[in-house]
Amino acid sequence: MKKVITYGSFDLFHYGHYRLLKRAKELGDYLIVGVTTEQYDEYRGKLNVIDSLMERIENIKQTGLADEIIIEDHEGQKVKDIQKYGIDIFVVGSDWKGKFEFLKQYCDVVYLERTKGISSTMIRQKNYKIVKLGIIGSGRIATRFAPEVKYVSGTNLEGVYNPSIHSARRFAQQFELKFFTDDLEAFFEKIDAVYIASPHNTHYEYIRKALEQGKHVLSEKPMVLHAHEAEEVYHIAKEKGLILLEGIKTAYAPGFLQLLAIAKSGRIGMIRDMEACFTKLVAGDIRELKPEENGGSVTELASYPLLAIVKLLGTNYKDLRFDTFVDENGIDLYTKIHMKYEKSVATGKVGLGVKSEGQLLISGTQGYIHVEAPWWKTQHFEIRHEEQDKNEKFFSKFAGDGLRYELSDFISMINGNERKGFKLTPKESVAIAEIIEAFLGKENTVTMKY
Repeated sequence: MKKVITYGSFDLFHYGHYRLLKRAKELGDYLIVGVTTEQYDEYRGKLNVIDSLMERIENIKQTGLADEIIIEDHEGQKVKDIQKYGIDIFVVGSDWKGKFEFLKQYCDVVYLERTKGISSTMIRQKNYKIVKLGIIGSGRIATRFAPEVKYVSGTNLEGVYNPSIHSARRFAQQFELKFFTDDLEAFFEKIDAVYIASPHNTHYEYIRKALEQGKHVLSEKPMVLHAHEAEEVYHIAKEKGLILLEGIKTAYAPGFLQLLAIAKSGRIGMIRDMEACFTKLVAGDIRELKPEENGGSVTELASYPLLAIVKLLGTNYKDLRFDTFVDENGIDLYTKIHMKYEKSVATGKVGLGVKSEGQLLISGTQGYIHVEAPWWKTQHFEIRHEEQDKNEKFFSKFAGDGLRYELSDFISMINGNERKGFKLTPKESVAIAEIIEAFLGKENTVTMKY
């Protein structure tokens, strides 16, 4: 008897799940299905799981395809299960292609082509539907985002829009999407929500058009380059009852949220100073260094340090100034942002041509918090006191590229959980846009040649 095994969350059970199980069953005589627990899903970075474990198991039973159902609850279980049950074939969807080659020493590994454009028709009636997601843009950030979608329950990446049809086609083929197009109106007709991953200076128009078409919007940072644009699109979203979220991934990461909670709790006393740095060295014919695409260290990176500053010190700063080094094309390659509040000060440092220590320091009257590079992927930080024996270290997981966290909140908010909105509020997004706009307008800026 040939035994086949597959695993998954199988949340919000849909036709794509059914088709995978059916094809897996056809490969052998006996199908074992492993269903993951909530705790293991969270550990492996699977977010926004809605159905309980027992509901998911019941959905598998109702298909009549599984000869046996087991529970997967820990790392490394697959190897043990394959040996324990005498498995001949391990089956998984093609979006995991290459991830399970290590199992070939125990059995055959088969990657089944995923179902493009899954149906939102459930085997049983649900209160939630699968949110059909589309991407505008098919560049570097889009290629990092697409693999993260499979870790978020309740959504499916349907298709991609790009004015360059060749780029859209390549992207759709790479990620096995249902459609690709260079027709924006046709794109909007096929989706419920959109992730905008196009160049900075195109965000505003795409956001406005998407909202006018009744689509929820998750936009890459910086969401817009002018404060009045941010205020306008948030107003449109509110009027239409739509979700608009700025995708500064750090804002939604578990470690950063824990950091904010502790910093605000009084553990280090009153916060008097903050230093946040994000630099990387780049070169060549890339968007970050092109004036016509609003390149530069501030538009590319400043959203991160500004996020940390406004989350902890607020949006009511009293003074703002910049020191910047620019190249022959006017691109800022290194900039220091100085902010003064009523009872505190803050400095943000960003660079594309100067490298510095990418740390976050939060200085208080009773101690300080140190987050080492890369602090924007907060995985651990330390509270330090005058008496070193009172120092404390905290650890948290940052899964994948971190984009799944913002997407998870986005989908959750679409489904009515607007309490998630505190992580990055419209007021904070507007303030960040206001600071970037001030820099682009050369307000209170000392400019030096690189």
